[in-house]
Parts: sequence; structure tokens; C-alpha cells
Amino acid sequence: MKQNHKKLLKIAKEVLKNSYSPYSNFKVSAVLLTEENKIFTGINIENASYGLTLCAERVAIFKAISEGYKNFKAILIYADKNPCYPCGACLQVMAEFDEDMEILLFDGKKILKKKLKDLYPFAFSI
Repeated sequence: MKQNHKKLLKIAKEVLKNSYSPYSNFKVSAVLLTEENKIFTGINIENASYGLTLCAERVAIFKAISEGYKNFKAILIYADKNPCYPCGACLQVMAEFDEDMEILLFDGKKILKKKLKDLYPFAFSI
């Protein structure tokens, strides 16, 4: 496992405790790495009105964008039940930025590496 990936996994495990998931009890964290090597974290945030729930991946991406970062190298997704693939909404948000972004998924033993374009080959675009 690459040293950089180990660092992302360690951070993902640390922030998982911040997940707000009282309805599903399914905790997810995400660690986003920008081209500038800046790290942004996200956790899933549930709501009693389920449509208002946000996935960890989008939280991390929106934090990065709000700070002026839009070039992403990789995102590591970590959950209690591994591997945890990103949902369609998160894939579509990621597709706005870089189809070659690396999606890293921890399966409990090792990190699986995927490319966004392989997980979401037909992203919506205008």
C-alpha cells in the first residue's frame, strides 16, 4: 500500500467517529486529496427527512470547493461495512471535476483502486 494511501486511510478511520448516522447506523468517512496535496475530510450526515442526508464524499468535495480547490487526485472512502462504493449522486458530483480521479476503497485488508471513469462511464454532461 502506498504511503500516501496509508495516511488517507488513517485519517478516514479517525474521522469516522464524527459520522452523524442515527437512523441507518451506517458510518462513512471520506478523505479527499487535491492536486496541491491538501486534504479534506467528510462524514455522512443523516437527517430525519432522508432526502436531506449528505454522503461523506460530497461533504469532503463541497468543503474543498468552498475553500477554492477544484483539482482532485483521489478520494478514499471508508465505512464500517467495506468496501463502500460511492452512490450515483456522489459519482455525478465527482464527474464534474476529473474522470481520472482515483477512487480508493478499503476492503478490510487492502485498498482497492478504481478510476472514476470506470465506476461511472456515462456521467451526465451538458
